[in-house]
Amino acid sequence: MIHSMTGYAVASAGITGGTLNIELRSVNSRYLDIQFRVADELRMLETGLREAITARVSRGKIDCRLSISTAATGPRAQALNVAALDELRQLAEIVRREMPDAAPLRAADVLRWPGVLAEGTVSEAELREQAAAVAARAIAELAAARAREGAKLAGVIMERVAAMRKSVATVAPFVPEAIAAYQEKLAARLREALGSADDERVRQEIAVFGMKIDVDEELQRLKTHLDEVERVLAKGGAAGKRLDFLMQELNREANTLGSKAASQAISDCALELKLLIEQMREQVQNIE
Repeated sequence: MIHSMTGYAVASAGITGGTLNIELRSVNSRYLDIQFRVADELRMLETGLREAITARVSRGKIDCRLSISTAATGPRAQALNVAALDELRQLAEIVRREMPDAAPLRAADVLRWPGVLAEGTVSEAELREQAAAVAARAIAELAAARAREGAKLAGVIMERVAAMRKSVATVAPFVPEAIAAYQEKLAARLREALGSADDERVRQEIAVFGMKIDVDEELQRLKTHLDEVERVLAKGGAAGKRLDFLMQELNREANTLGSKAASQAISDCALELKLLIEQMREQVQNIE
């Protein structure tokens, strides 16, 4: 299956004290480029996320945003921070030694001390487990979105391939017609200049002209490249770079065909081929 490099996905999961959110945005890029926007407390999840994305995506610029949103309403689990409580106790003992007359701390004072009363926090094990599950869903959604768009891009390219085959099929009959017209024109000029047409000279001139306008090689190469485009699309996978190369080769043959054009019909056909190739090239730039 052909995949586009453009896609979007979002997923979330509830954790202790809030919701873990992941957002993935994908756009075109020559290589795989993963950028993270992660809060400091979630930085340890970045390596696992990178590995998960790399396993499913081979090309494109991926913007990954990972965050935790706390619940706006409802009761919140709270607990005493033992470490902060011990620190406060040690400070209180120092104060009592230095200032024996100081009043002892009340419970309300202790609870108001910064860091003593903390909301329930998620454990690292739970965070890693939930992050892996959320990332799997988001990456699967991103891959599905890229696959849907890739299928449409492949359909557009196949339409252009069919149109090119039709144009190529119309070129071949024009070459003998161009040679016959040139032969008649050359004979008329010789009769006008010499009073008679030298058959041997006419044959020589026709042979030289025929070699100059022979486009059979270009037509065969165009057909071969179109066969390869169809094969690559049918095979699927990471095909963008291969298709981009084939677009360059198709354009090369179309240019040569145009330079050898011996009639307006062949010239028009070459221009039509170049237009179709350019339309395909624009779509190929979006393919993984």
